[in-house]
Amino acid sequence: MKRREFIKSAAVVSAGIFLASCDGLPAGSRKIGPNDKINIAQIGFGRIAHYDLGETIKHDGCRIVAVADVDMNRARDGKKWIESYYAKKSGKDNYLDVKVYQDYREMLHDKSIDAVIISTPDHWHAQPAIEAALLGKDIYLQKPASLTIAEGRMMSDAVRKQKRILQIGSQQRASAPWPQFKRVCELVRNGRIGELKHVQVGLGADPGCGEEPKMPVPANLNFDMWLGSTPLVDYTEKGVHPQKGYGRPGWLRIENYGAGMITGWGAHHIDIAHWGMGMEYSGPVEVEGEAEFPKTGLWNVHGKFTTHAKYANGVTMEISSRFTNGVKFIGTEGWLFVSRGNATVTASDPTSASSNKRALDAGDPKILHSKIGDDEIKLYHSPEMHKNWLDCIRSRKEPVAPVEVGHRSCSACLLNSIAMKLPRKLHWDPKKEKFINDDEANAMLSRPQRGPYGTTNIKL
Repeated sequence: MKRREFIKSAAVVSAGIFLASCDGLPAGSRKIGPNDKINIAQIGFGRIAHYDLGETIKHDGCRIVAVADVDMNRARDGKKWIESYYAKKSGKDNYLDVKVYQDYREMLHDKSIDAVIISTPDHWHAQPAIEAALLGKDIYLQKPASLTIAEGRMMSDAVRKQKRILQIGSQQRASAPWPQFKRVCELVRNGRIGELKHVQVGLGADPGCGEEPKMPVPANLNFDMWLGSTPLVDYTEKGVHPQKGYGRPGWLRIENYGAGMITGWGAHHIDIAHWGMGMEYSGPVEVEGEAEFPKTGLWNVHGKFTTHAKYANGVTMEISSRFTNGVKFIGTEGWLFVSRGNATVTASDPTSASSNKRALDAGDPKILHSKIGDDEIKLYHSPEMHKNWLDCIRSRKEPVAPVEVGHRSCSACLLNSIAMKLPRKLHWDPKKEKFINDDEANAMLSRPQRGPYGTTNIKL
């Protein structure tokens, strides 16, 4: 397919230019009838993509038609995985010919594609989400929403102005498979522990590693594109992903590509904390913290840490690697704790130093059996996240974890990350999304972007 070339700068995206076709739909999109299958393309076929695809492909209302990965071995694995699923389900070996791309941007111009699943490293979240929205695609985006607060804001604005359905992969919000999170948030929001005063969030911490020698770039990997808008560095396998298998990738522990466990698990737990607090469209007004950082070596995200935040409603939040993994709400009349228990999404998911096999706990167990009345607050009830996304693509209703909620959860994570590095209390304006009278902190809201990649260099 011949690619159309035109530039949409960050200013254009921020201005909210709506690209409409003659039927009023976003350019590049089609109207999906009740009996039509939703054609979906997968961007990135790594460890998490196996989970995202597995939860999506099983629904008859959709069809996975294409896969893209900068590592062609993985892209071809994705094609084989998808086609094998359909062959087994249909009994036909040639049921579907899945298209393969190394550059997802070429794939986005296929007008037959209605939606995309983005299961890429954190530094490749915001750009493809914006591009997909501008080309009329709906989006399932793995958490965290973005690498920086600035590009997260740009993404949320673009997606909403293009009227796209974007679901953030914050699966603890869904009523399956972990209904305990919604249950606890409803109990908190309806005053079962009195007035909420404090929230404790427990996250794990990643260890560092030694120096890694420069390695030749595998022929199957477009390493320049994998790096994207981040700085040029020498290739080493531990800095990217395994060339054999789909174990936990090393990029998760490198600050060029993410912020570590504060966004890795924090995007889930802070989202739940915000849901229970009723602050999912806002953020803290104060934040401070401290952390250990490796002084040498390839893996350089934070280790053990503790941060403190305060919200405009007076509720305080403490996040620490010394707490049990999960979220604890503390009120004037008791407390509630919620976690996944022993459940994980992938076998290589890390855990915090301390563990709690109980996914749901309370200071007074009677609270757990409290009934939510018809006249009380009832939070969004949804099926599993991917099913909810597919339902919302058809109904055009907002999903359980929409883009702005995902952006705000990610922003809070990144604010805590910034606080780990600056030895003072930071004052934040959640409406303007700026630090108050702190140029050094505000400079950390974005990062330089290496062209031709990045949200400020979008070309379609």
